[in-house]
Amino acid sequence: MSASNDWQTQSLRQLATINYGRSPAGILANDGDYPVVGTGGAERKGMDFLHDGDSIILGRKGTIDRVHFATGRFWTIDTAYYLSGFGESIPRWLYYFLQTLDLRQMNEATGVPSLSRELLYKIEIPTPPKPEQTKIAEILSTVDRAIEQTEALIAKQQRLKTGLMQDLLTRGIDANGNLRSESTHPFKDSPLGRIPVEWEVDRLESVAEFVTSGSRGWAQYYATEGALFLRIGNLTRHHINMRFDDVVWVNPPASSEGKRTSVMAGDLLISITADLGIIGVIPEGFQEAYVNQHISLIRLIKTEVDPRFIGWFLGSRSGQSQFEKLNESGAKAGLNLPTIKNLLVPQMKLEEQQRISLILDASTQKASEFQQRLNKLHALKTALMQDLLTGRNRVTPLLEADQTSLEP
Repeated sequence: MSASNDWQTQSLRQLATINYGRSPAGILANDGDYPVVGTGGAERKGMDFLHDGDSIILGRKGTIDRVHFATGRFWTIDTAYYLSGFGESIPRWLYYFLQTLDLRQMNEATGVPSLSRELLYKIEIPTPPKPEQTKIAEILSTVDRAIEQTEALIAKQQRLKTGLMQDLLTRGIDANGNLRSESTHPFKDSPLGRIPVEWEVDRLESVAEFVTSGSRGWAQYYATEGALFLRIGNLTRHHINMRFDDVVWVNPPASSEGKRTSVMAGDLLISITADLGIIGVIPEGFQEAYVNQHISLIRLIKTEVDPRFIGWFLGSRSGQSQFEKLNESGAKAGLNLPTIKNLLVPQMKLEEQQRISLILDASTQKASEFQQRLNKLHALKTALMQDLLTGRNRVTPLLEADQTSLEP
């Protein structure tokens, strides 16, 4: 549905006044009462303010592709504009409309990106009546609040998982299912720091059937379909699961070299070039796949260790510290297989390893669910902005419903 005749095309000049920000040098203070804002939002505190009320912050120089909403008393830095004098426009609605623009296309500078105020004033905006602007802003603000709440849940879940990893992978769980503590259980010194006396420390090689890496020269086997060709981009530091936002397919050679680099469920993967020490574990039921030369493949002895426990440990602070030390010793160009074999891992009863893995997997699953919710909210916001800010779908039925509910 297109916008009806009660929408007008107006320039930004007709809807708001664009003001220059000012250098905050003279008003900055650690105990200031007023935020000093740029296109990234509040950055510092000041003792004075330039504007009081709702406003929109646009970049003037440097970062020109961000739009920020500000309210209350604030000071805008001199590399940004702030809008005022909205007249017949609702600030929050105008803010959402400006978010739909690619302001980088308006850059006229050959050096530092910059936006001309006069060019901004010429932006043409399909403008609905004020009540409709208010309802559009209300709907989009509701989605924004849901996005902020979900982002907060993701951050909280990440903090919880980080704490769990630190506790479980250094102290473990006793026979009663409780987290061990040095106040109730005996601990001992080890190459990995203080660990429970029930634990031992082994080299990775001692709990592996074999350690290998992928082959070079597989570009000739690339295909549009077939088996997955696993690269560093299929690993992530957020967890030990695989990621598939960018995949490559291969038709591997029917040779022993092809078989050597094929993966099985439970295989441990470690990045060994460039960004060292990113960990992944192949899940059950995984399709045919092969690793490239930038990944080491470790097939673990499953009767002795839980692959996901080993993966979680090597991805933890204690595990990653080993890769950091290798980096410091000049291994940034890459890790060889003897170095991978000599990585240290804790050893304890298989049942305890499995309990720890289940807890960390559940925490990761919860974070994944929050992330999926966030992705859906962002997609919803994009769709609503495309519909509501162009008039393709109108909010007039909602306005009529609101009016009806107010009638006696």
